[in-house]
Amino acid sequence: MNEICNYVKTFCSGSPQFRIREAKNEQAPSYRIYSQSDLFDDLTGVKTETSENKVIRTEEQVSTLLSGDIIFSLISGNACIVSKEHEGYLYTQNYVKMSVESNIDVKFLLYLFNEDKLVRRQLQAGLQGSAVLKYTLKQLKELRLPVLPSMERQKIVGDIYLKQLKLETLKYRKAKAETAFLLGKLEEAVHNERSRL
Repeated sequence: MNEICNYVKTFCSGSPQFRIREAKNEQAPSYRIYSQSDLFDDLTGVKTETSENKVIRTEEQVSTLLSGDIIFSLISGNACIVSKEHEGYLYTQNYVKMSVESNIDVKFLLYLFNEDKLVRRQLQAGLQGSAVLKYTLKQLKELRLPVLPSMERQKIVGDIYLKQLKLETLKYRKAKAETAFLLGKLEEAVHNERSRL
């Protein structure tokens, strides 16, 4: 087992949302706040149709995202690579941004965080909070990763993993749309039948 610090150079916590002073001045910079649905979109590569982000206007220095950043959610325990669409979004204390060393493939690291049984077991074991369970930065820094395969194998696994997530999400959306269409037709048929009575 390897310490995650062998592969992750930096861990940066997001801005504490409750401490950000909102500006009344309309000239102050405004930021969209990165959300769990944004993380899901970035992980699957499929945009959520109805996604409304809270916007905050402030003159304070805040933590923002760049396309290609790796971000870990302390709420869901999932990681993703930030897309171009979410560049400039403000990320709160519920997320940790990471930069990695060159000895690990970024997509493979996502696979480890999100799917590897040994890593998931460590994350689950350290959950904190009574009412709302939450992961911690300390827990993230103390993670131990399994022995890594070659870089070539990492790239193959990482690519297949993200492509499969995208395919699964698209299939789910299609099935959901088909069900909604069918239910609409059934409702229409029932309504027409009642109208005749």
